[in-house]
Amino acid sequence: MGRDDEEETQGRGFKVSDRRRFVEGADADTEGEAASTRAEPAPPRREPEPAPAEPPPPGPEHGPVPEMTFSAFVISLTTQALMHLGEIADPQHPDVGRDLPAAKQMIDLLGILSDKTKGNLDTAEEQLLGDMLYDLRMRYVELSRAG
Repeated sequence: MGRDDEEETQGRGFKVSDRRRFVEGADADTEGEAASTRAEPAPPRREPEPAPAEPPPPGPEHGPVPEMTFSAFVISLTTQALMHLGEIADPQHPDVGRDLPAAKQMIDLLGILSDKTKGNLDTAEEQLLGDMLYDLRMRYVELSRAG
């Protein structure tokens, strides 16, 4: 390829020319209007989406949120089992009802937790879990025998 061929190849490209007019000291709105008359219309502006609502902070009506510990977790599961056994009322449903299959499921869950954490708990946690599990099992047996 000779020099003439290179110039000919380069001459086949396309040329881009910026024909926008820029006036010094003009504000952005004026430039935008001039550009918009020659270009495609701008897409509609989308309003920013509102941030998701945050849950209300704990207040006097809910009390402070307790720290989540293993003991608090065990007590939470025990409370659910007691609600299913009908020993305490569900705060969302004032009438006390029994759901023995659900209670058994919660008791079994605590049993699994006891088996899987054996040797990894401190003395107080192991005692709490053992006592809660024994008490729930005895209550369940009494209620299931009573009918």
